[in-house]
Amino acid sequence: MIGEKMQKALNGQVNAELYSAYLYLSMAAYLESENLRGSAGWMRVQAAEELAHAMKLFDHVVERGGRVSLSAIEAPPDKWASPLAAFEAVYAHEQKVTGLIYKLVETAAVEGDDAAGAFLQWFVSEQVEEESSASEIVQNLQRVGGSANGLLTLDQELGRRKAD
Repeated sequence: MIGEKMQKALNGQVNAELYSAYLYLSMAAYLESENLRGSAGWMRVQAAEELAHAMKLFDHVVERGGRVSLSAIEAPPDKWASPLAAFEAVYAHEQKVTGLIYKLVETAAVEGDDAAGAFLQWFVSEQVEEESSASEIVQNLQRVGGSANGLLTLDQELGRRKAD
């Protein structure tokens, strides 16, 4: 059985993951409007991944005899100054999510919830990958600078990303 404090914390993370999916869909819409369909596709895949993360947390709460309680999802921004700014926002957002995951791990330790602690290790590893991926894209966008050809080449590369 899951404790009340851990249940509440995990419900908060479900909301955070759903917000992440919503944010990345908003970024996909922005990138589509900029005719960067590869980058928009990358964001769509990212949104689907975040939704899967929310469901993983949802299922954990349910499997432990808890109750999932959904709350309102905050509206994300709907435009960015540039594709680089959008991906910088991705990187910053993933760093924020990493902090949220670390707080969940801490809560599990304080509560003596070994099951949640073990479960959350997957998310710790996932966040290393998420931050690394976002950072790499930001660096590549910085490298291409104002080069239209460089941006289009990178956009095509990002469009090759497929859902796992």
